[in-house]
Order: sequence, then C-alpha cells, then structure tokens
Amino acid sequence: MKNRKNIFFSIIILLLLISGYFFIGSIFKSSEKNLENETATLIINTTDLVNSYIINEKKSDSLYAGKIIEVIGFVKKITFLNDRNTIILNSNSETFGVICDINPNQKENIKQLKEHQKIRVTGICKGFLKDVILLNCSIDLIPNE
Repeated sequence: MKNRKNIFFSIIILLLLISGYFFIGSIFKSSEKNLENETATLIINTTDLVNSYIINEKKSDSLYAGKIIEVIGFVKKITFLNDRNTIILNSNSETFGVICDINPNQKENIKQLKEHQKIRVTGICKGFLKDVILLNCSIDLIPNE
C-alpha cells in the first residue's frame, strides 16, 4: 500500500514538472521571429491594405490576419517608445495608416530611414485597431521613385 502511494505521488510530481517545463518554457521563449529571410504570402501597398480593412474588416482579417505580408508605403513617423521601434506608414486616409512594430535586429535599417521615404516592410499582420498592425517587421529600403 505504501509502495503504491509513493508510485502515485512520483507520477503526479513528474507530470507537474513536465507541464511546468512546457508552460514556463513557452513564456520565456522568444516570439520575435526574424522575418528578414521569410517569403511574404502577398504584396500590397498601404492604401489598398487600409482601404480593404475600412470596407470590410472581417473579410480583410480572413485574407491578411496571421499571415506574413509585404507592405509598400511611405514613412509617416518613426517612434522609439517603451524600447520598441515603430514605423507608421502613410495611406491616402488622414485617419488610418499601418503601424509596423520592427524586429530589434533591424536597428541599423531604422537609423537610415527618413520621413516620406518609400520602404518595403515584411511583417505578420495582426488586424485592424484604427490602424493596420504588423508585428516582427523587417525593413527593405527602396529608393524613392
């Protein structure tokens, strides 16, 4: 009887340790995937992307959300708040744009950016909250046309 209790408690402790390892491991695991060498599922300009979300957010989410997309647009603003590098891209709308949360390994590319410069950004689309949100973005500097 005592031997069965020890085996039972040993199994419980082992299961707790295994589940704790996976739970804690997922918390500390970096979710910032480097998209620099990833292929985008589609290429779109900022105006078309924003207009798509304005017209039909649900349909646009099914097309773009969770996917790696490449967006071409002009830099409106560059910010460095809360240790996050963020670029806001213009669209034809005064109210809406594309917010690109830049991967930390892109610091050198961010230093080269200027407002109104045309760039290509590859990131994971997360949806629309007044602006279209892209995460883990990599930057491809292209000359103004």
